[in-house]
Amino acid sequence: MMRYKYLQHRFVEHIPEQLEPGVLYISMPYATAAHSCCCGCGEEVVTPFTPTDWKMTFDGENVSLRPSIGNWNLPCRSHYVIEQGAVVEVEPWTPDEIQGEYRRDRAAKAEFYGRRSSEQPAIEAEASSSSSSRPPSRWQRAWSCIREKC
Repeated sequence: MMRYKYLQHRFVEHIPEQLEPGVLYISMPYATAAHSCCCGCGEEVVTPFTPTDWKMTFDGENVSLRPSIGNWNLPCRSHYVIEQGAVVEVEPWTPDEIQGEYRRDRAAKAEFYGRRSSEQPAIEAEASSSSSSRPPSRWQRAWSCIREKC
């Protein structure tokens, strides 16, 4: 059961260290959204916007994220979609379905990034140019991990 049925969106440059429950933080400069898990467990959920990960749409009033958010690595194992700000609970997946999605995701990343190996995604170039002498933030580390398929 989802504790939060609706997420208020906030466009921010940097995702805050402490996430307020019921708020979807969206950082366009880092092509990432983050929120506290909608089940109420308090775990941080990060959804990067890439050609092989999540897509965000904003209609001027509400935000939607696709595909669904499956928190398979969290104790709660919640699964939901954010559609025009509403949190829609989705049936849990079986271990076989989860493993199949992991395989599909790895293959999609290998195909997309392998094909574009000579091109650098815009967000990567922007992130690396802004990291002067400061150590990378957790969002830059997360983005690096996603790029390196860790």
